[in-house]
Amino acid sequence: MVQTEEMQQTDRARLRDTFLSTAGWGDAERRLLAADASFRHYDRLTRRDGTAVLMDAPPPKEDVAPFLKVAELLAGMGLSAPGVLMSDSRNGFVLLEDLGDATFTRVLAEGGDERTLYALAIDLLVALRKRWRPEMAESLDPYDLPALLAEARLLIDWYLPAVTGRPTSDETAADYLAAWRQVLTPVASRREVLVLRDYHVDNLVRLPHRQGVAACGLLDFQDALIGSAAYDLVSLLEDARRDIAEDLVEEMLERWHIALPERDAEQDRLDFACLGLQRSAKIVGIFTRLDRRDGKPRYLEHIPRVLRLVRRGLRHPALEPVAAWFERHLPLNEAAAPQAASGQGVPGQAKETMT
Repeated sequence: MVQTEEMQQTDRARLRDTFLSTAGWGDAERRLLAADASFRHYDRLTRRDGTAVLMDAPPPKEDVAPFLKVAELLAGMGLSAPGVLMSDSRNGFVLLEDLGDATFTRVLAEGGDERTLYALAIDLLVALRKRWRPEMAESLDPYDLPALLAEARLLIDWYLPAVTGRPTSDETAADYLAAWRQVLTPVASRREVLVLRDYHVDNLVRLPHRQGVAACGLLDFQDALIGSAAYDLVSLLEDARRDIAEDLVEEMLERWHIALPERDAEQDRLDFACLGLQRSAKIVGIFTRLDRRDGKPRYLEHIPRVLRLVRRGLRHPALEPVAAWFERHLPLNEAAAPQAASGQGVPGQAKETMT
Protein backbone atom coordinates (compact mmCIF):
# COMPACT_ATOMS: atom_id res chain seq x y z
CA MET A 1 0.00 0.00 0.00
CA VAL A 2 1.32 3.44 -0.97
CA GLN A 3 1.39 5.76 2.01
CA THR A 4 -0.11 9.20 1.69
CA GLU A 5 1.97 12.20 2.76
CA GLU A 6 -0.22 12.54 5.85
CA MET A 7 0.44 8.92 6.80
CA GLN A 8 4.16 9.38 6.31
CA GLN A 9 4.12 12.43 8.56
CA THR A 10 2.20 10.53 11.24
CA ASP A 11 4.70 7.65 11.12
CA ARG A 12 7.59 10.13 11.27
CA ALA A 13 6.11 11.83 14.32
CA ARG A 14 5.71 8.46 16.05
CA LEU A 15 9.37 7.59 15.41
CA ARG A 16 10.44 11.01 16.66
CA ASP A 17 8.43 10.73 19.86
CA THR A 18 9.87 7.28 20.55
CA PHE A 19 13.41 8.56 20.02
CA LEU A 20 12.91 11.53 22.34
CA SER A 21 11.29 9.36 25.00
CA THR A 22 14.20 6.92 24.89
CA ALA A 23 16.65 9.84 25.16
CA GLY A 24 14.83 11.17 28.23
CA TRP A 25 13.49 14.25 26.43
CA GLY A 26 9.97 13.01 25.74
CA ASP A 27 8.36 15.63 27.97
CA ALA A 28 10.38 18.56 26.61
CA GLU A 29 8.75 21.52 24.90
CA ARG A 30 9.61 21.43 21.20
CA ARG A 31 9.68 24.28 18.69
CA LEU A 32 11.17 24.71 15.24
CA LEU A 33 14.66 26.17 15.41
CA ALA A 34 15.75 26.15 11.76
CA ALA A 35 15.10 24.59 8.39
CA ASP A 36 17.38 24.79 5.41
CA ALA A 37 17.37 24.08 1.69
CA SER A 38 17.63 20.33 2.27
CA PHE A 39 15.03 18.06 3.88
CA ARG A 40 16.58 18.44 7.35
CA HIS A 41 15.08 20.55 10.07
CA TYR A 42 16.01 21.30 13.65
CA ASP A 43 13.87 21.66 16.77
CA ARG A 44 14.92 23.20 20.07
CA LEU A 45 13.88 21.11 23.06
CA THR A 46 13.36 22.85 26.38
CA ARG A 47 12.88 21.37 29.82
CA ARG A 48 13.55 22.57 33.35
CA ASP A 49 17.21 21.57 33.42
CA GLY A 50 18.23 22.93 30.03
CA THR A 51 17.89 22.71 26.27
CA ALA A 52 18.98 20.46 23.43
CA VAL A 53 18.53 20.37 19.66
CA LEU A 54 16.83 17.64 17.66
CA MET A 55 18.06 17.09 14.11
CA ASP A 56 15.35 15.45 12.02
CA ALA A 57 16.84 14.15 8.76
CA PRO A 58 14.36 11.72 7.19
CA PRO A 59 15.81 8.77 5.26
CA PRO A 60 16.27 8.06 2.43
CA LYS A 61 16.37 11.75 1.49
CA GLU A 62 18.94 12.49 4.22
CA ASP A 63 21.65 10.51 6.00
CA VAL A 64 22.94 11.53 9.44
CA ALA A 65 26.01 9.26 9.30
CA PRO A 66 28.26 11.87 7.59
CA PHE A 67 27.29 14.46 10.20
CA LEU A 68 28.15 12.11 13.03
CA LYS A 69 31.48 11.20 11.42
CA VAL A 70 32.57 14.80 10.89
CA ALA A 71 31.31 15.90 14.33
CA GLU A 72 33.56 13.26 15.90
CA LEU A 73 36.55 14.43 13.86
CA LEU A 74 36.02 18.07 14.80
CA ALA A 75 35.54 17.31 18.48
CA GLY A 76 38.73 15.23 18.41
CA MET A 77 40.61 18.31 17.22
CA GLY A 78 39.25 20.41 20.09
CA LEU A 79 36.79 22.32 17.91
CA SER A 80 33.25 23.19 18.96
CA ALA A 81 30.98 20.97 16.93
CA PRO A 82 27.74 20.29 18.84
CA GLY A 83 28.13 17.36 21.18
CA VAL A 84 26.08 14.30 20.18
CA LEU A 85 23.84 13.26 23.09
CA MET A 86 22.12 10.40 21.28
CA SER A 87 21.63 9.27 17.68
CA ASP A 88 19.46 6.96 15.62
CA SER A 89 21.09 6.71 12.19
CA ARG A 90 18.54 4.24 10.85
CA ASN A 91 15.63 6.63 11.37
CA GLY A 92 17.53 9.89 10.92
CA PHE A 93 17.39 11.49 14.36
CA VAL A 94 20.24 13.09 16.32
CA LEU A 95 19.98 14.76 19.72
CA LEU A 96 22.58 17.51 19.95
CA GLU A 97 24.09 19.94 22.40
CA ASP A 98 22.44 23.34 22.01
CA LEU A 99 25.09 25.90 21.06
CA GLY A 100 22.61 28.75 21.41
CA ASP A 101 21.34 31.49 19.12
CA ALA A 102 24.40 33.75 18.83
CA THR A 103 25.24 32.97 15.22
CA PHE A 104 27.73 35.39 13.74
CA THR A 105 24.90 36.66 11.55
CA ARG A 106 22.86 37.66 14.59
CA VAL A 107 25.83 39.06 16.48
CA LEU A 108 26.71 41.24 13.48
CA ALA A 109 23.09 42.41 13.15
CA GLU A 110 23.18 43.44 16.81
CA GLY A 111 26.31 45.54 16.31
CA GLY A 112 29.02 42.97 17.03
CA ASP A 113 32.52 43.83 15.86
CA GLU A 114 32.96 42.47 12.35
CA ARG A 115 36.75 42.24 12.42
CA THR A 116 36.78 40.37 15.72
CA LEU A 117 34.30 37.78 14.48
CA TYR A 118 36.00 37.24 11.14
CA ALA A 119 39.40 37.02 12.83
CA LEU A 120 38.02 34.26 15.09
CA ALA A 121 36.67 32.42 12.05
CA ILE A 122 40.06 32.66 10.31
CA ASP A 123 41.85 31.48 13.43
CA LEU A 124 39.60 28.41 13.55
CA LEU A 125 40.54 27.54 9.96
CA VAL A 126 44.20 27.97 10.88
CA ALA A 127 43.73 25.61 13.84
CA LEU A 128 41.92 23.09 11.64
CA ARG A 129 44.81 23.14 9.17
CA LYS A 130 47.46 22.78 11.89
CA ARG A 131 45.65 19.97 13.71
CA TRP A 132 44.68 18.00 10.62
CA ARG A 133 46.49 14.73 9.93
CA PRO A 134 46.28 12.79 6.63
CA GLU A 135 45.07 9.63 8.35
CA MET A 136 41.93 11.50 9.41
CA ALA A 137 40.82 11.54 5.78
CA GLU A 138 40.50 7.80 5.38
CA SER A 139 36.71 7.64 5.64
CA LEU A 140 35.93 10.84 3.70
CA ASP A 141 35.61 11.50 -0.02
CA PRO A 142 37.90 13.90 -1.92
CA TYR A 143 36.74 17.21 -3.31
CA ASP A 144 37.98 16.10 -6.71
CA LEU A 145 37.57 17.32 -10.27
CA PRO A 146 34.30 15.43 -11.00
CA ALA A 147 32.74 16.91 -7.85
CA LEU A 148 33.88 20.46 -8.65
CA LEU A 149 32.74 20.20 -12.28
CA ALA A 150 29.35 18.79 -11.30
CA GLU A 151 28.83 21.78 -9.00
CA ALA A 152 29.96 24.33 -11.58
CA ARG A 153 27.55 22.76 -14.07
CA LEU A 154 24.57 23.85 -11.96
CA LEU A 155 24.81 27.31 -13.52
CA ILE A 156 24.19 26.01 -17.04
CA ASP A 157 21.63 23.42 -15.91
CA TRP A 158 19.43 25.92 -14.06
CA TYR A 159 20.40 29.58 -14.29
CA LEU A 160 21.24 29.79 -18.01
CA PRO A 161 17.94 28.20 -19.13
CA ALA A 162 16.03 30.41 -16.70
CA VAL A 163 17.42 33.64 -18.17
CA THR A 164 17.51 32.57 -21.86
CA GLY A 165 14.23 30.68 -21.92
CA ARG A 166 15.74 27.61 -23.59
CA PRO A 167 17.71 24.52 -22.54
CA THR A 168 21.49 24.69 -22.63
CA SER A 169 22.74 23.00 -25.80
CA ASP A 170 25.16 20.08 -25.61
CA GLU A 171 27.81 22.12 -27.41
CA THR A 172 27.48 25.06 -25.01
CA ALA A 173 27.68 22.70 -22.04
CA ALA A 174 30.74 20.93 -23.43
CA ASP A 175 32.52 24.26 -23.97
CA TYR A 176 31.64 25.34 -20.43
CA LEU A 177 32.97 22.18 -18.81
CA ALA A 178 36.13 22.22 -20.94
CA ALA A 179 36.89 25.76 -19.77
CA TRP A 180 36.34 24.80 -16.16
CA ARG A 181 38.47 21.69 -16.52
CA GLN A 182 41.42 23.88 -17.51
CA VAL A 183 40.94 26.10 -14.49
CA LEU A 184 40.12 23.52 -11.83
CA THR A 185 42.43 20.60 -12.60
CA PRO A 186 45.35 21.87 -10.46
CA VAL A 187 43.31 22.80 -7.38
CA ALA A 188 41.21 19.63 -7.63
CA SER A 189 44.31 17.57 -6.86
CA ARG A 190 44.78 19.08 -3.39
CA ARG A 191 44.13 16.85 -0.37
CA GLU A 192 45.14 19.31 2.33
CA VAL A 193 42.45 19.37 4.95
CA LEU A 194 38.85 18.79 5.91
CA VAL A 195 36.74 21.22 3.87
CA LEU A 196 33.54 22.11 5.75
CA ARG A 197 32.04 23.66 2.56
CA ASP A 198 29.34 25.82 4.20
CA TYR A 199 31.69 27.81 6.39
CA HIS A 200 30.00 31.20 6.69
CA VAL A 201 28.44 33.50 9.26
CA ASP A 202 25.10 31.67 9.37
CA ASN A 203 26.85 28.48 10.46
CA LEU A 204 29.24 29.94 13.05
CA VAL A 205 28.12 30.52 16.64
CA ARG A 206 29.76 32.80 19.22
CA LEU A 207 30.42 30.88 22.44
CA PRO A 208 31.72 33.56 24.83
CA HIS A 209 32.34 31.17 27.73
CA ARG A 210 34.85 29.10 25.75
CA GLN A 211 38.44 30.06 25.07
CA GLY A 212 40.43 30.43 21.87
CA VAL A 213 39.05 28.93 18.69
CA ALA A 214 36.66 26.82 20.79
CA ALA A 215 34.70 30.08 21.18
CA CYS A 216 33.52 29.56 17.59
CA GLY A 217 30.77 26.93 17.36
CA LEU A 218 30.30 25.01 14.11
CA LEU A 219 27.04 24.06 12.38
CA ASP A 220 26.03 22.37 9.10
CA PHE A 221 29.21 20.49 8.23
CA GLN A 222 27.77 17.12 7.20
CA ASP A 223 28.83 17.56 3.55
CA ALA A 224 32.53 17.95 4.38
CA LEU A 225 35.12 16.57 1.94
CA ILE A 226 38.92 16.52 1.71
CA GLY A 227 40.40 19.21 -0.51
CA SER A 228 42.02 22.62 -0.74
CA ALA A 229 42.23 24.78 2.39
CA ALA A 230 41.30 27.75 0.21
CA TYR A 231 37.70 26.59 -0.20
CA ASP A 232 36.53 27.46 3.30
CA LEU A 233 38.32 30.80 3.04
CA VAL A 234 36.15 31.47 0.00
CA SER A 235 33.00 30.32 1.81
CA LEU A 236 33.71 32.77 4.61
CA LEU A 237 34.97 35.78 2.67
CA GLU A 238 32.83 35.62 -0.51
CA ASP A 239 29.45 35.28 1.15
CA ALA A 240 26.21 34.95 -0.79
CA ARG A 241 24.27 36.55 2.08
CA ARG A 242 26.21 39.69 2.92
CA ASP A 243 28.65 42.15 1.42
CA ILE A 244 32.17 42.13 2.87
CA ALA A 245 34.48 45.07 2.26
CA GLU A 246 37.53 44.25 0.14
CA ASP A 247 39.91 45.66 2.75
CA LEU A 248 38.50 43.25 5.35
CA VAL A 249 38.90 40.33 2.93
CA GLU A 250 42.53 41.32 2.35
CA GLU A 251 43.14 41.69 6.08
CA MET A 252 41.75 38.24 6.79
CA LEU A 253 43.75 36.61 4.00
CA GLU A 254 46.86 38.25 5.38
CA ARG A 255 46.00 36.93 8.84
CA TRP A 256 45.79 33.43 7.37
CA HIS A 257 49.14 33.74 5.64
CA ILE A 258 50.91 35.16 8.70
CA ALA A 259 49.63 32.28 10.83
CA LEU A 260 50.74 29.70 8.24
CA PRO A 261 54.04 31.06 6.90
CA GLU A 262 55.00 27.69 5.42
CA ARG A 263 52.22 27.96 2.84
CA ASP A 264 52.71 29.40 -0.63
CA ALA A 265 50.69 32.61 -0.40
CA GLU A 266 50.65 33.11 -4.17
CA GLN A 267 49.28 29.61 -4.70
CA ASP A 268 46.67 30.14 -1.99
CA ARG A 269 45.44 33.27 -3.71
CA LEU A 270 45.25 31.50 -7.05
CA ASP A 271 43.25 28.65 -5.48
CA PHE A 272 41.06 31.24 -3.75
CA ALA A 273 40.29 32.89 -7.11
CA CYS A 274 39.53 29.60 -8.89
CA LEU A 275 37.39 28.16 -6.14
CA GLY A 276 35.70 31.49 -5.53
CA LEU A 277 34.42 31.63 -9.09
CA GLN A 278 33.46 27.96 -9.03
CA ARG A 279 31.51 28.42 -5.80
CA SER A 280 29.72 31.51 -7.04
CA ALA A 281 28.71 29.78 -10.28
CA LYS A 282 27.42 26.85 -8.26
CA ILE A 283 25.42 29.09 -5.92
CA VAL A 284 23.74 30.94 -8.78
CA GLY A 285 22.64 27.56 -10.12
CA ILE A 286 21.49 26.28 -6.74
CA PHE A 287 19.45 29.38 -5.94
CA THR A 288 17.74 29.16 -9.33
CA ARG A 289 17.05 25.46 -8.81
CA LEU A 290 15.52 26.14 -5.41
CA ASP A 291 12.99 28.38 -7.15
CA ARG A 292 12.36 26.33 -10.27
CA ARG A 293 12.38 22.84 -8.79
CA ASP A 294 11.59 23.32 -5.10
CA GLY A 295 9.25 26.32 -5.12
CA LYS A 296 11.49 28.44 -2.87
CA PRO A 297 11.77 31.83 -4.61
CA ARG A 298 13.22 33.64 -1.57
CA TYR A 299 16.72 32.48 -2.52
CA LEU A 300 16.62 34.49 -5.76
CA GLU A 301 17.17 37.74 -3.85
CA HIS A 302 20.80 36.77 -3.25
CA ILE A 303 21.65 36.16 -6.91
CA PRO A 304 22.58 39.79 -7.82
CA ARG A 305 25.21 39.78 -5.06
CA VAL A 306 26.63 36.46 -6.23
CA LEU A 307 26.72 37.67 -9.83
CA ARG A 308 28.84 40.60 -8.68
CA LEU A 309 31.27 38.05 -7.24
CA VAL A 310 31.24 36.18 -10.55
CA ARG A 311 32.01 39.35 -12.51
CA ARG A 312 34.86 40.17 -10.14
CA GLY A 313 36.25 36.66 -10.33
CA LEU A 314 36.25 36.62 -14.12
CA ARG A 315 38.81 39.45 -14.13
CA HIS A 316 41.53 37.15 -12.78
CA PRO A 317 44.01 36.20 -15.56
CA ALA A 318 44.05 32.52 -14.57
CA LEU A 319 40.31 32.32 -15.19
CA GLU A 320 40.47 33.52 -18.79
CA PRO A 321 39.09 30.24 -20.28
CA VAL A 322 35.92 30.58 -18.20
CA ALA A 323 35.75 34.33 -18.82
CA ALA A 324 35.86 33.67 -22.58
CA TRP A 325 32.93 31.25 -22.29
CA PHE A 326 30.87 33.84 -20.39
CA GLU A 327 31.69 36.45 -23.02
CA ARG A 328 30.37 34.13 -25.75
CA HIS A 329 27.36 32.63 -24.02
CA LEU A 330 26.35 34.67 -20.96
CA PRO A 331 27.53 38.29 -20.93
CA LEU A 332 27.16 39.47 -17.36
CA ASN A 333 26.98 43.24 -17.79
CA GLU A 334 23.19 43.09 -17.57
CA ALA A 335 22.69 39.67 -15.96
CA ALA A 336 20.30 39.53 -13.02
CA ALA A 337 18.21 37.11 -11.02
CA PRO A 338 15.49 35.38 -13.02
CA GLN A 339 11.88 36.10 -12.22
CA ALA A 340 10.39 33.74 -9.67
CA ALA A 341 8.74 30.80 -11.41
CA SER A 342 5.68 31.24 -9.18
CA GLY A 343 5.32 34.85 -10.23
CA GLN A 344 5.62 35.88 -6.60
CA GLY A 345 8.27 37.99 -4.98
CA VAL A 346 11.33 36.82 -3.08
CA PRO A 347 10.52 37.89 0.46
CA GLY A 348 12.63 37.39 3.54
CA GLN A 349 15.89 35.64 4.14
CA ALA A 350 16.55 32.04 4.97
CA LYS A 351 19.37 29.72 5.78
CA GLU A 352 21.03 28.35 2.66
CA THR A 353 22.79 25.05 2.28
CA MET A 354 24.99 25.45 -0.74
CA THR A 355 26.51 22.03 -1.14
